[in-house]
Amino acid sequence: MSESTGIAAVDSVVLWSLAAVAIAGALGLLWRLVRGVRRIATRVDDFVDDWNGVPGRPGVPERPGVMERLDRIETRVESIEHEVTPNSGHSMRDAINRVDVAVSGGPPTPP
Repeated sequence: MSESTGIAAVDSVVLWSLAAVAIAGALGLLWRLVRGVRRIATRVDDFVDDWNGVPGRPGVPERPGVMERLDRIETRVESIEHEVTPNSGHSMRDAINRVDVAVSGGPPTPP
């Protein structure tokens, strides 16, 4: 501020007003930055909880993590593979082959 009004009280009020506006602007920017960082931190925390799972507590059931869910899926797939591939004679595929042989009177046709 290079120019002065010549009245010290007015110059002082203008200077303090500019300082207050600058401080308020800086606080506003800082508040927005903190709010954004907090939102990101909350999302990261939610992701970590979903990845690792959350133990049960009163009124809220347990939520398994991603690795436990993948293990369950793999177990189901292995069970399905056991039923649809010929193996020791106990699978669904073996039963269908036995029915095919009994009905057609000949060896099963390859799929």
